[in-house]
Amino acid sequence: MSKKSDLPFGSEFSPSQIELTAVLELADTHGGDWHAFEQAVRAGFFEKHETDDYNRNKLANNTKLGMIAYGIIDRDAALTDFGRELLASKDDEATLYRQLAKHILLNLHGMTLVRCIQDMAAAGERVNLTTLREGLAARGVHYPSGGKHPSMMRLWLAKAGVFVGKRWQVDPHKIEDILGLGPDEFEVLADFTPEQRAFLRALANTGTTKPQPTNEIARLAAATYGVRFPEKSLPKLVLHALQDAGYITATKTTSGRGAKPFLVSPTSKLVADVVDPLIEQLKGQTDPKLLALLRTPLSAILKEMKSKDRHKAGLALEALAFKIMRLLDMTFIATRLRANQTGGAEVDLIFENARLVFSRWQVQCKNTARVSLDDVAKEVGLTHVLKSNVIVVVTTGQIGSEARRYANRIMADSNLAVIMLDGSDLKSIGERPAAILRAFDREARHAMKLKKLEL
Repeated sequence: MSKKSDLPFGSEFSPSQIELTAVLELADTHGGDWHAFEQAVRAGFFEKHETDDYNRNKLANNTKLGMIAYGIIDRDAALTDFGRELLASKDDEATLYRQLAKHILLNLHGMTLVRCIQDMAAAGERVNLTTLREGLAARGVHYPSGGKHPSMMRLWLAKAGVFVGKRWQVDPHKIEDILGLGPDEFEVLADFTPEQRAFLRALANTGTTKPQPTNEIARLAAATYGVRFPEKSLPKLVLHALQDAGYITATKTTSGRGAKPFLVSPTSKLVADVVDPLIEQLKGQTDPKLLALLRTPLSAILKEMKSKDRHKAGLALEALAFKIMRLLDMTFIATRLRANQTGGAEVDLIFENARLVFSRWQVQCKNTARVSLDDVAKEVGLTHVLKSNVIVVVTTGQIGSEARRYANRIMADSNLAVIMLDGSDLKSIGERPAAILRAFDREARHAMKLKKLEL
């Protein structure tokens, strides 16, 4: 049996074959009677095709199947809730196509398609249906051999300006415009100020629901997103608006002497509107069981890593790497070596960041007593192939002295940065996620001393 397609079927449901407003109106008129809908589509768009009745009916049926796959109508050709939203915008073509594009990008693997095309273009690879099949398959997205699913999606996205000029040329600014923010953010945050958005995302990145000091979240947000927070007016400028919107619960601590920071915790609404959509983007790229772990606090993941079940411990190790880099809002790219290939002992992942300057981070997580010189040397050797700027070595145990000395020598003699976090760092981060700043700041200052220029 062939694998179900991850991209929606779109044959004959394309702007080159039909008019979107017209088929929406036909579904509104004939919804509930799929046969009448198909006959109306045939009469409106395929009656003059140079073919027989059987094929004209098939073309109309394909249009119906495409609209079902895109979530616009149900099996009886009745408009879905999303279909009714589109119909309400039928007199505003720009809004209509923006709504469809946003739906494609966020719900139909459209962002995966766009990122795949951008990566291929950056690597100088030729983009066509054959190479796209391979590129998307590497990202866990499949569609039938010979299928034109990406082409149909491209045509609809082009109507909203996502693709311009050349056949597969992406306009990233249009994507940001359609989504309200950057490709990894969501319109739910669009009405907030930059400070409010940064604070909210930093809180979501911590992955914990327990109350945390607001000043720690503000420091994490400032370091991650480059915004400044006025310390004394943080409640007025940030917390009140987020609490009124239902995303956080903020309580003032009254015990002890002197001014105390508010304690802030995320609500279920924040998890549903921000955290879950971010995690959903990893579907198809990771083990489904790993996705469940990503929804648990870091402290629980550290406990899971002690499991005698190697598979469970291995998944927890992979989740640890995600959680650590998620705290800093890094973008996951790929897993090089999964924990199940090493009996749960180690995992290697690649992350990227494009804030201000591009950087690529290769992360090695080890569930072993000690990190050796050979462990670090292996990562250094791979930087040339992976074109990495930063190596992050995370261990539940200790960093060996030889490993640290070797890393020092590499940093002193090259442009690489080697960040090392041990078991005590993980314990601190598990208790207070914002403690990651202290650990990374320590490593950054250490690297800066080693790389000091003698002018």
